[in-house]
Amino acid sequence: MRLTVFWERMAEHFGSGYADTFARDHVMSELGERTVYQALDAGWEAKDVWRVICTVMNVPQEKR
Repeated sequence: MRLTVFWERMAEHFGSGYADTFARDHVMSELGERTVYQALDAGWEAKDVWRVICTVMNVPQEKR
Protein backbone atom coordinates (compact mmCIF):
# COMPACT_ATOMS: atom_id res chain seq x y z
CA MET A 1 0.00 0.00 0.00
CA ARG A 2 1.34 3.41 -0.91
CA LEU A 3 1.51 6.04 1.79
CA THR A 4 -0.88 8.24 -0.19
CA VAL A 5 -3.51 5.48 -0.08
CA PHE A 6 -2.83 4.93 3.62
CA TRP A 7 -3.40 8.61 4.43
CA GLU A 8 -6.52 8.71 2.23
CA ARG A 9 -7.95 5.80 4.21
CA MET A 10 -7.00 7.44 7.50
CA ALA A 11 -8.75 10.66 6.46
CA GLU A 12 -11.77 8.76 5.20
CA HIS A 13 -12.17 6.86 8.46
CA PHE A 14 -11.16 9.46 11.06
CA GLY A 15 -11.71 12.72 9.18
CA SER A 16 -8.87 14.76 7.74
CA GLY A 17 -8.22 16.75 10.91
CA TYR A 18 -8.39 13.92 13.42
CA ALA A 19 -6.40 11.45 11.29
CA ASP A 20 -3.22 13.43 11.84
CA THR A 21 -3.90 13.85 15.56
CA PHE A 22 -4.63 10.15 15.95
CA ALA A 23 -1.47 9.23 14.03
CA ARG A 24 0.65 11.57 16.13
CA ASP A 25 -0.78 10.93 19.60
CA HIS A 26 -2.32 7.46 19.85
CA VAL A 27 0.22 4.91 21.10
CA MET A 28 -0.67 1.30 20.29
CA SER A 29 0.87 -1.76 21.89
CA GLU A 30 0.27 -3.62 18.63
CA LEU A 31 2.76 -1.24 16.98
CA GLY A 32 5.38 -1.89 19.63
CA GLU A 33 4.22 0.95 21.88
CA ARG A 34 4.50 3.38 18.97
CA THR A 35 2.29 5.92 17.30
CA VAL A 36 1.42 5.56 13.62
CA TYR A 37 4.11 8.09 12.67
CA GLN A 38 6.71 6.34 14.82
CA ALA A 39 5.83 2.94 13.35
CA LEU A 40 6.10 4.24 9.79
CA ASP A 41 9.40 5.97 10.62
CA ALA A 42 10.66 2.71 12.17
CA GLY A 43 10.11 0.93 8.86
CA TRP A 44 6.68 -0.64 9.29
CA GLU A 45 4.85 -1.12 6.01
CA ALA A 46 1.81 1.15 5.60
CA LYS A 47 -0.43 -1.86 4.91
CA ASP A 48 0.63 -3.47 8.19
CA VAL A 49 0.02 -0.28 10.15
CA TRP A 50 -3.40 0.03 8.50
CA ARG A 51 -4.25 -3.56 9.48
CA VAL A 52 -3.37 -2.80 13.10
CA ILE A 53 -5.51 0.34 13.04
CA CYS A 54 -8.41 -1.60 11.53
CA THR A 55 -8.23 -4.20 14.28
CA VAL A 56 -7.70 -1.83 17.18
CA MET A 57 -10.27 0.76 16.09
CA ASN A 58 -12.85 -1.71 14.73
CA VAL A 59 -12.80 -0.28 11.22
CA PRO A 60 -15.72 -1.83 9.29
CA GLN A 61 -14.72 -4.61 6.92
CA GLU A 62 -15.87 -2.67 3.83
CA LYS A 63 -13.44 0.17 4.72
CA ARG A 64 -10.41 -2.11 5.01
